[in-house]
Amino acid sequence: MTYELKIAGDQAILIEFSGAISLSLNQKVRHLSYQLETSDIRGIGETIIGYKTVLIHYDPLLISFDRLQETVEYYVYQLDESMQEEPRTIEIPVLYGGEQGPDLETVANKNKLTAEQVIEIHTAPLYTVYFLGFSPGFPFLGGMSDQIATPRLAEPRAKIQAGSVGIAHDQTGIYPVESPGGWQIIGHTPLRLYAPEEKEPFLLNPGDQIKFKAVDQQEYETITTEQKSPDIESYKG
Repeated sequence: MTYELKIAGDQAILIEFSGAISLSLNQKVRHLSYQLETSDIRGIGETIIGYKTVLIHYDPLLISFDRLQETVEYYVYQLDESMQEEPRTIEIPVLYGGEQGPDLETVANKNKLTAEQVIEIHTAPLYTVYFLGFSPGFPFLGGMSDQIATPRLAEPRAKIQAGSVGIAHDQTGIYPVESPGGWQIIGHTPLRLYAPEEKEPFLLNPGDQIKFKAVDQQEYETITTEQKSPDIESYKG
């Protein structure tokens, strides 16, 4: 497969694969990242993935640019999708609309749908976490239907609460921490996506699959109470 290597400063390179964004291409990205980080080759540090890119940090005092380039080429041509682990499936309960989803009606009106139809379409797919970015634990998901695609807000909000589920163009995602943002907010999950005090702080990881599930107010409040003493394993498949 073809790729382009770009210099990203004096201690990093960016590998960008050719082709359209796809699940199979993103699997190769994740696999390359894993192979490099577990290679035990001195000088190779953290890798950061995108839809079809891998940013590789390295120490030029321990590994030369030429040696790094050869290493990347070796692992790229060893890529094999069959080596991928079976993805986890995690159910994300969401209370849609109302105060928790102030833009649900906007998304519905923009796409000539009812709010109920938006919820039905949004909860139908099995989404894949392509990568985490923007803020700690923010999942960029693949798999949303174009039927509910909606542009970002013309003016971003100064504060969006953690757990907010949003839509921006043809993407959907979940805000893991309180932050500014311009996505159309259609609901809220009581699950904690980011718990910095935990050994494993992120609920979701690249390669995971998630399924949104609409819940009512009572179920939402029950899960919210449970999250005060979280046992997220009950929400994982």
